[in-house]
Amino acid sequence: MNSPTTGVALVTGASRGIGAAVASAFAAAGVPVALLDRDDSVRAVADSLGAAPVPTMGLVADVTDAGAVRAAVDRVENELGPITALANVAGVLRTGRVLDAADADWHACLDVNATGVWNVTRAVGARMVERRAGSIVTVASNAAGVPRAGMAAYAASKAAAVALTRVLGLELAPHVRCNIVCPGSTDTDMLRASFSDGYGLGEVLAGDPGSYRLGIPLDRVAVSDDIADAVLFLAGDGARHITMQALVVDGGATLGA
Repeated sequence: MNSPTTGVALVTGASRGIGAAVASAFAAAGVPVALLDRDDSVRAVADSLGAAPVPTMGLVADVTDAGAVRAAVDRVENELGPITALANVAGVLRTGRVLDAADADWHACLDVNATGVWNVTRAVGARMVERRAGSIVTVASNAAGVPRAGMAAYAASKAAAVALTRVLGLELAPHVRCNIVCPGSTDTDMLRASFSDGYGLGEVLAGDPGSYRLGIPLDRVAVSDDIADAVLFLAGDGARHITMQALVVDGGATLGA
């Protein structure tokens, strides 16, 4: 049986999509959970989990602000208890080909998707090391390992998050495990916001040979709960001998690459 964790879980990017699903999954499994997001709607999301038999907390902070992150972690540990599981889910998607993309999009992806992971894992990881226990799971992307035309900034930032999490796993061993979940296309607001005219979920399934992009062999687009299940597995005791690994959850879209 895979016990999710003891102690408290902290989930970033938890106001919607995959982050909200991960927080809900922790709560349903009986783990007190703190939800962190720069969008103040995260408080309502935390309140909506009130039916779960565990405490929940919604915190407003920007993962790119190291001081705000440290303050949020202090509050979680003071009010809920020691953080033993961290899920780095906060992320942004900016598209555009390298020669055409705006510099601001490059910086936005790196700031949230890479520096955000740096800030949160440093704040939480230091406490885990002191207690000699903990699990960190970073949600990256299958684009971190397979080139995607028009997604250079996003892919580079997610590749950085993968490398950072693996190095952290080496440095924090043997007491703290650090792993990565790499989703493919997942039906979230962020994915749908990236669609242009005439492009939708059907085209995601079919693929786009002109962009060297295959479809999805399992013939379904993931939902947020699919990714949340993978995060809970890696965070839990059933994965106690797994660290520095990247679990791809993409329906076969990258052919196991």
